[in-house]
Amino acid sequence: MALPHVAETLNWGHHLVYWAADRDIGGKMFAITDLDGTGFGVLSFHCGAERFHELLEIEGMSATPYLAKAHWVTMERWDVLRPRNVEEELRRAHALIFDKLPQRTKTLLAMPEKERKRLIRERKKMLAARAKTKKAN
Repeated sequence: MALPHVAETLNWGHHLVYWAADRDIGGKMFAITDLDGTGFGVLSFHCGAERFHELLEIEGMSATPYLAKAHWVTMERWDVLRPRNVEEELRRAHALIFDKLPQRTKTLLAMPEKERKRLIRERKKMLAARAKTKKAN
């Protein structure tokens, strides 16, 4: 959460998803933690094509189901990497995903905080109203 423009959401019942920018404005996820330990591994993150095969050589690291094609890996337990290495990998994951954000999202993030928050609030209201209308139909 100390990285710039990070948001988190609870998805799929028990997964804490970390986003480079809020997903409602075009953000993309860069890491996922399994909160209750019933899933596969404890931490999954994007690592890029270059780092993907290097990380898979470490015992306790594996390709993330459904996301391996996008170069995501999963730590099976917390002691697979040192805490400092986990921080470095998450910084790298955030940077890789942030670079891929749409230009309109990056433009919004470059705005002054007060204006950006106002626009995000408006966007969320619009999306909620659209979802409500779809449910009614």
